[in-house]
Amino acid sequence: MSTFEEWRAELESVGELTPEVVERIVSLHGDRGKRAIEAVGERRVKEYLDFTVVVGHSEEYIIEEGRCSCKDARYNLDRDDPNQRCWHELAALIATYTDTLDHHELWYTEVHEFL
Repeated sequence: MSTFEEWRAELESVGELTPEVVERIVSLHGDRGKRAIEAVGERRVKEYLDFTVVVGHSEEYIIEEGRCSCKDARYNLDRDDPNQRCWHELAALIATYTDTLDHHELWYTEVHEFL
């Protein structure tokens, strides 16, 4: 099993989700890794001027400075263990390194006010 840093470095190097990278992510992160890869494939990772946002099935999750404030990240994961990440954080990282972020030249805080 690889570590978070190992697959992140490999993904950054190759710039795409190769079968090997997918296997490493899923091996380490399980269902969270699968959900992250799915979100990236469905282009549900949005980059605004102020935040990266991952669109879930029932709500949007804000990633700020690489961390998510979702309940999973707050209550289930050890913040001191770099291998433990919620699927929203994983999706944001994967989309960044594969250059698949859906870029918006808007401030999310302004867009969110209209929702």
